[in-house]
Amino acid sequence: MTRLTEDAKGVYVIALTPFTENGDLDLVSTDRMVDFYLERGATGLTVLGMMGEAQKLTIDESQAYVRRILKRVGGRVPVVAGVSAPGFAQMKALTDMVMNDGAAGVMVAPPSSLRNDQQILNYYKQTADFLGETPFVLQDFPLVTGVTIPVSVIQAVIDQLPTCVCLKHEDWPGLSKITALRTMAEKSGGRRISILCGNGGMFLPEEMARGADGAMTGFGYPEMMRDVVNHHNAGNADRAQDIFDAYLPLARYEQQPGLGLAIRKYIMAKRGAIASSTLRKPGGELSRDDIAEIERLIARQTKRLQELG
Repeated sequence: MTRLTEDAKGVYVIALTPFTENGDLDLVSTDRMVDFYLERGATGLTVLGMMGEAQKLTIDESQAYVRRILKRVGGRVPVVAGVSAPGFAQMKALTDMVMNDGAAGVMVAPPSSLRNDQQILNYYKQTADFLGETPFVLQDFPLVTGVTIPVSVIQAVIDQLPTCVCLKHEDWPGLSKITALRTMAEKSGGRRISILCGNGGMFLPEEMARGADGAMTGFGYPEMMRDVVNHHNAGNADRAQDIFDAYLPLARYEQQPGLGLAIRKYIMAKRGAIASSTLRKPGGELSRDDIAEIERLIARQTKRLQELG
């Protein structure tokens, strides 16, 4: 079984959870979705994330969904599972379940109850203790969790907890955090872990330039993130930016709070990756005007890509 390491890089796509039109888990579409992501260059998948509707699944559904993904992936790329939970017992049970089924690691966001730096550090020390040898991703997403994690605390977690192998960077604005972490590790000779960035890839060219290793997020066109990362790593920053710019209007539109997941699922269904764009309730719902705007943006994006060559 492949384990997530400090060398993780590329694009770890946040996988959707496909549902049928009546809201049942759609495992046939799950297979199609995995194939779609891998064909477009995903170097890893992340499941049971905040944009994966994990909170709407039962424990049995979560296990069936993760097992189906792991079976379809067949060890070709690492799979990371979100296991954030109110208590450690639930987190440990979910971690054991996904790791025993073949996941490469887990992702843990801080609970909103944490109020200061010491509490945050203590929380991740206890997390590492409960998870044992399981490698984990520290999810830094203050816009959702309400917990701001300073650079000094992230670096302390890195220095003190060897099973923390990756930072999912979703602070916004947060480019300076990437620079500070890379500079701090270089000056101190400390451990360098993987930094994969979220927020729909909205700042991916800048994040790569600051020292990120790739993306851990979703977008209806994951090949955009693949190409931006690959061209940047090849020393082609201008080409990476041109590709990013071609997709930017649709990526921006998909970042709307409350509707973003509905937009992404609409695009993925349109592209044949899933059978239905259904969100399990409660969830956002697109109007006819929303759909018309999406279709217009897709048409303009296609034209820009053709011009780009």
